[in-house]
Amino acid sequence: MDGLETKLTEEEVERVMRCQERVGYRFRNPRLLLQALTHASIKTIDNPSNERLEFLGDSVLGLVVTEFLYNYLEHLDEGELTQIKSVVVSSAILARESERLGLEREYWVGKGVTRRRQLPPSLRANGFEAVVAAIYRDAGIEPARRFILRNLYHHILAACADRGEKNYKSILQQIAQRDFALTPTYKVLSESGPDHLKNFIVIAMLGDRALESGKGRSKKEAEQVAAKESLRMLRRRGPRGRP
Repeated sequence: MDGLETKLTEEEVERVMRCQERVGYRFRNPRLLLQALTHASIKTIDNPSNERLEFLGDSVLGLVVTEFLYNYLEHLDEGELTQIKSVVVSSAILARESERLGLEREYWVGKGVTRRRQLPPSLRANGFEAVVAAIYRDAGIEPARRFILRNLYHHILAACADRGEKNYKSILQQIAQRDFALTPTYKVLSESGPDHLKNFIVIAMLGDRALESGKGRSKKEAEQVAAKESLRMLRRRGPRGRP
């Protein structure tokens, strides 16, 4: 049972409530959450460390992100998908999200682990993976998937955008069709300059809703810029946010 059958103390109940609010998920077995945020330096029989959960969470995280990229970025090949995935599930990104969620404030470590005010990135990343596994063990893949995509979706978009201008319109189309069941269109707002030095301003549209505009020396270039800026807007608003 990994020591998860013991009753919670009053202090642990308060800690679980704080952590659940940060994570955005209510555990049926709150001991799993406590284990996810317990470092090996302070483990006991009743409170095992998060090492096993971290091991499981790494695989769950990889599966969810891989499946998402496979399903919604059909225009990218295996090499490009692998590069995007490696960025999204990197320790740097996971540590950043762990910090944003405030998980390190609830992370239990021994006094000798670190003397710095902030936990090392590796420990913060491990905590994120362990929480993924705790949710997975508590309720299965779908709640774990929601937690992962809710917190990593904007990093996926950012990594996709960094692949280069040639992908912006394709990426925006994939995201828009999935989240809004609409295909983006592009409307020329203005055209200026002589024939040899044209400037176009184009805006991306989803149905009758305007997204972001872009400027370029050709319609194609302006459309790419508009798609890039629209991806940034959607990234700020999170998964399935209204345009």
